[in-house]
Parts: sequence; C-alpha cells; structure tokens
Amino acid sequence: MSRRLLAPAAALLAVAAIAAPVVAGQFPAEIPLPDGWQPEGITDGTGTSAYVGSLANGAIAEVNVRTGEVDPLAPGEAGRVTAGLDYENGAHRLWAAGGPTGEVRAYDARSGELLQTYSFTAGFLNDVVVTEDAVYVTDSVIQQLIIIPLPDDGSLPAPGDASTLPLTGDIQYIAGFNANGIVASDGWLILVQSATGLLFRVDPATGVAETIDLGGASVSFGDGLELVGSTLYVVRNQLGEVLVIRLSDDLLSGRVVDTLMPSGVDVPTTAAFIAGRLWLVNARFNTAPTPDTDYWLTRVKP
Repeated sequence: MSRRLLAPAAALLAVAAIAAPVVAGQFPAEIPLPDGWQPEGITDGTGTSAYVGSLANGAIAEVNVRTGEVDPLAPGEAGRVTAGLDYENGAHRLWAAGGPTGEVRAYDARSGELLQTYSFTAGFLNDVVVTEDAVYVTDSVIQQLIIIPLPDDGSLPAPGDASTLPLTGDIQYIAGFNANGIVASDGWLILVQSATGLLFRVDPATGVAETIDLGGASVSFGDGLELVGSTLYVVRNQLGEVLVIRLSDDLLSGRVVDTLMPSGVDVPTTAAFIAGRLWLVNARFNTAPTPDTDYWLTRVKP
C-alpha cells in the first residue's frame, strides 16, 4: 500500500450511491468513487462485489464492478484510517489495516458494523491477508508481522489473542517503506518490500523470509499484490504499471511474463481480481486531496 498517507478529512465524508454508465453485457472501464474518498486498498467479496477503503476517515464502500454502483457500507470517523483490506470467506467479515493508527479492525461485510478493534505498537499497518488460520498484516516501518489467530469455530478472536512476529531471514528493513502488499499460498506468505524492490516467501509460523529469485528483475515501487493460481500481479504505484510474474511451485523463484501498462491510471496502489479482470485503485498520491478531488477504479483485462 502507500508510502504516503494524505491528510485526513476534517469531517466524515458523505457517501451517496453512484454508478458508472454500463453498456449491456459489459463491465465499465472506470468506476468513479465518491469525491474526496482518498482510496488505497481494495478486496473482492462475493460475486461481482468489491470493497474499497478510505484513507481520509477509514470509511468502507461496497462496489458492484458489473454495474458500477458504489454504496456506503461502514461509516468513517475522524482520525480513523483504512489502508489494506481483505475479505474473510465464510465468516463474511472484512479486515482493515489502520495505517499509522496501529489498529486492525474487523467489520461485518453485510451490515458494515464494526465488530472489533485490535491495537498494536506498530509503525504503519499496511496490507492484510486472511487465511483459514489467521489474519496477517504487514508493518511497513517496524520489522514485524501482525498475527490475529482465527478460532476453528468461526468466532471473532479476542484482542488478547493477537500478537506480533519479528520478520527475520533474508529481509532487512531500510529507510522508507518496507513490507507492503501481502498474499498467501499453500501455507506460505508472499510479501513485497517496496524500498528494495524484492519479493519474499515467508513462513507464517517463524517469520523467516526467503528472497524469491526473479532472475534480476525488480519490483521497485511494489505496492499491492494479487495472486491468481501461480500468477502474481504486482502493482507498481508511481510507475503506473502492473508486473505479471509466474511463480514456481515452491514460491522461491519466478519470472516476469508481462508488464501491464493500463491507460487512465493515476498512482494505482492495489488490485483485486474479479470476474476475470483486475480492478485497480487510483490513489492519486501526487494530487493534493480536497473534498472535491475525484477518484476511481480502473478495469484491466490481463
């Protein structure tokens, strides 16, 4: 997610349902978000739904990528931030990383009700991935992972069950933003380190990180990750592109097979794969935010 957090809005953003024009049988090329939204993270839900968070006040909107309709889900609050988001299948919960606030929040994905808040000593809680066992959150400033274990019965974990795990092995934090986007595969975690342009396979039990050999390729400016089978999409925010990487079975090597350079993007940060398409969030970090600044999602056909 971002290495730059824009100033929060002074008041809650009012989110009215809006929709992009759609030709029958087609998906919109762009989906406008509410003015002043300041989006950063996105996650897929069920069907053609997606959820997009706001850096300005932590609000979350639900988006139908087929119709372009955008509806308010969870209200914002002054001082609250939503960076990365992930949807928990089965439990119908959304998990939100709170950026510099040190919070991870759990929401009901149907009603938008805030279910629980987990607080940590952290630098910048950036991106989230939910597995069958736990919720994992990257910290871009402190060399650690946030871990919130998920009970077998599907109940919401207690705040006291959450913990932090040092990241060790090949990864070494430097100045700038470090661990950023994160996904899970076959019992492993994959994360990108923005400041060095490296990818890592991480053991979620030990925190040991091993460098993924890309044959000399760099994922500098790497932000959000999206994994579809063995294909990893790496959003490179300031470059306005998406690297397509084919990973080996052991996740320790990969090769760049394509570079997507979609038109109409403005500092894309994260992506969600829905209905055979990538949907990119345009965070517009090089544009000063105002209540009237426009933001949107961009559709990319891989």
